[in-house]
Amino acid sequence: MLTQVEVEGSLYQEDAVADIEEMFGDAFIYENNNGNPAISRAVLKAFHAISDDNVVWERGERMWRKRESSDEPGRQQY
Repeated sequence: MLTQVEVEGSLYQEDAVADIEEMFGDAFIYENNNGNPAISRAVLKAFHAISDDNVVWERGERMWRKRESSDEPGRQQY
């Protein structure tokens, strides 16, 4: 996931879910309360640990992207 963000500049959640499912199976994804496929909390925790503060979650777009100088503090951007 981190490599994808670093190389491409962003990673959409639905693409990440599909890639994780294909590479590692269903054990690392689940269906969230809205019925959408999601990434397990353990995977997200590991991703956050290695991405430091260089990656932000763009909530409206449901994607991770590289931090920009104009971003607000914190990981979540709106």
